[in-house]
Amino acid sequence: MTDYAEEQRNELEAIESIYPDSFTVLSEVPTSFTITVTSDAGENDETIEVTLQFTYVEKYPDEVPLWEIYSQENLEDSDAEGILTLLRQQAEENLGMVMIFTLVTAVQDKLNELVDEIKNRREEEKRRKEEAAEEAEKVLFQGTVVTIENFLSWKAKFELEMAELRRKRQKEEEQQQAGKIKLTGKKLFETDHNLDTSDIQFLEDSGNSVEVDESLFQDLEELDLDEDDPDFDPLALGSDED
Repeated sequence: MTDYAEEQRNELEAIESIYPDSFTVLSEVPTSFTITVTSDAGENDETIEVTLQFTYVEKYPDEVPLWEIYSQENLEDSDAEGILTLLRQQAEENLGMVMIFTLVTAVQDKLNELVDEIKNRREEEKRRKEEAAEEAEKVLFQGTVVTIENFLSWKAKFELEMAELRRKRQKEEEQQQAGKIKLTGKKLFETDHNLDTSDIQFLEDSGNSVEVDESLFQDLEELDLDEDDPDFDPLALGSDED
């Protein structure tokens, strides 16, 4: 009959001697302890550290122990899941034998691999960023590649701008042409009532007194004057009276 308690005590003593600085007992019943595993130094002396917690079950090593990641440093969650998977695989392969040392050694090797992978990931990320920067610089240097879609978009925008420009020019020309039209004397009097008194005002401002004999204009209302007639001659009216 297998003495599981004896096997567990013997392994525990061996583990404590192998990992004196990283082994800590958490409880005696059930037997639970932690072992801290640290990777070799990587780039910039960075390391990955994982503290594993193991708990013996009654029939260990014929049954696998319980384990979990007690704490971690510089370890991504996806890599932590990989370590738990690795522990399960190793435990199944070593079922029936004390296995804590084997499990810890497998995790140690995995952490060393992860250090190299992290270095490779950083180098790959750096390379991608450099390539992206180079591509962006090429685009700025070469300009935008002409395609049917962006050409049609540019053409539509250009035609709208040209139509707006032509509209503005036509409006300006119409305004300039309107400013060149000369008004007749009659139109000037009709549009600007200040002209009705401009001469009189000028004489008054210069100190000359102006008197108007209104009787001179009384008969004008009886005259049939057609100023719009191109043959109209006001001087001819005076000659007829003579």
